[in-house]
Amino acid sequence: MTAGRTNPEVSTAYGAVRGRYEHGVAVFRGIPYAAPPFGPRRFRPPEPPEPWDGVRDAGAFGPTAPKPPYSEAFAQYLSDPEIPGDDCLNLNVWTPAPDPAAHLPVLVWLHGGALTRGSSAVPVYDGTSFARDGVVCVSVNYRLGIEGYGLFPDAPPNPGLRDQLAALRWVHDMIGAFGGDPDRITLCGQSAGAISAGTLLAAPQSQGLVRRAVLQSGPPEVLDRDKVRRMVRRMANRLKIPATAEAFAAVDRDLLLRTQAEAGRLGSPVLGGPAFGIVVDGDLVPRDPLESLIDGDAARGVDLLMGWTRDEYRLWLVPGGLLERVDRLGAVALAGAMARCHTGHEVPRGYRALNPDAGTAEIVGQMVTDHLLRVPLHRLADARPGTSYLYEFAWPSGLPGLGACHALELGFVFDTGAAPESRKLAGDGAPPDLCTQMHTAWVRFATSGDPGWQAWDATHPVRIFGDGGPYTAYGPRDTEVALWSTVPTPTPTPTPAAPEPGPTAEIRAPGAEWAAAVRRLRRSVGARRR
Repeated sequence: MTAGRTNPEVSTAYGAVRGRYEHGVAVFRGIPYAAPPFGPRRFRPPEPPEPWDGVRDAGAFGPTAPKPPYSEAFAQYLSDPEIPGDDCLNLNVWTPAPDPAAHLPVLVWLHGGALTRGSSAVPVYDGTSFARDGVVCVSVNYRLGIEGYGLFPDAPPNPGLRDQLAALRWVHDMIGAFGGDPDRITLCGQSAGAISAGTLLAAPQSQGLVRRAVLQSGPPEVLDRDKVRRMVRRMANRLKIPATAEAFAAVDRDLLLRTQAEAGRLGSPVLGGPAFGIVVDGDLVPRDPLESLIDGDAARGVDLLMGWTRDEYRLWLVPGGLLERVDRLGAVALAGAMARCHTGHEVPRGYRALNPDAGTAEIVGQMVTDHLLRVPLHRLADARPGTSYLYEFAWPSGLPGLGACHALELGFVFDTGAAPESRKLAGDGAPPDLCTQMHTAWVRFATSGDPGWQAWDATHPVRIFGDGGPYTAYGPRDTEVALWSTVPTPTPTPTPAAPEPGPTAEIRAPGAEWAAAVRRLRRSVGARRR
């Protein structure tokens, strides 16, 4: 480490790195935590990086994992830089004091993107504000899509999740040299990053590596193995190759990405459809991670900060005009949502009674949001009272139709609301005070485990971040969550069953008619999950 304001240097077990001082903090970018996952390492678990001689320059972001670009409909709202190169298993560190004596809290960030897109180089995730406020911030790249979550007979499952575990181990072992305290690591993620973070909490191999966790808009979950296999077979059929890792490794990388984008074009959180995801593998994921965290001893000493945005579904429905199409489909769309959520008529009837003036898209969107996010996060908080804190982000975007949508809170968490990439989703006029208040809550949680409001108990306190500043509401989603109390926890199945017929025409399932309509809807929009 060099004194003064010359470029900071830190020694790791694999070699020294030279960062930069920017805005009063030290930044190290593109540090490899594992070897490039190509050639003989393709589709295999991560391996340690090769040591290097001398001092490696860490002034620029490293390569991003291979990924297709967002569709035009989503790219107008979401930024996703692409940096070429094979050495994509890298991470970045922002620290106020690259000094082993500092012992500062650490926040490790796992980006979202449906396990198919995203990277640590997205400007919204700049860690400067965390370092400015005394927290060492680490952001991680990991394998995506077919490279990270393909399921093959000749390769181990979940290599992307194994990348994240390797990065977490690197942080635990190395972060002390950057000023971090390995005993105060907060694992944080949004959407697919939150799903990953929650799944890692339950993994036997991660026990003792994490002190706290933040799950933003994503509970721990696994997909049915057959669903992931079907995604792989869909790609294999298009490529006219066997559905094996060996065959996929021989395909041109750009062609593989184009094929992946086309195979996943018709999937979305609202409509379901083809997807990559984490699967139970008997090793890193020995069982359903949500159930493991609820009824097991996994991560029992870990504090949890969990939450959602008020209108998650609007990012899934507004781009490409899907919201209007769902409204026009009416009963057919409701029937599709019932199948997606594994429920009968009583749940949509309850939502209609609570929101008599709402359109079909809003009923469908809130149902799916609760099914995917609020119900499982409530269950997890109920199992861990006293050490769980819940929030809802309710400030609406300045852009038409988006409301308080999925991913909107990210610029507030990182206090990067003024960045052009944040304004793509938030529009102009994001309140600086709300950015400061939400960011400060995350800093407090990473530092002490207390974000500044009441821990979860029988009164169900939820911190609302919206217009007029934060306040605590008690049980604001309890009525909706209670509608699901008679719905059994679903076991993933290869294909959704047609909803049971019922007496109410508004939500009657028309069997093959709704299935065909949903297929037409998917084709017309090509919606993609973030």
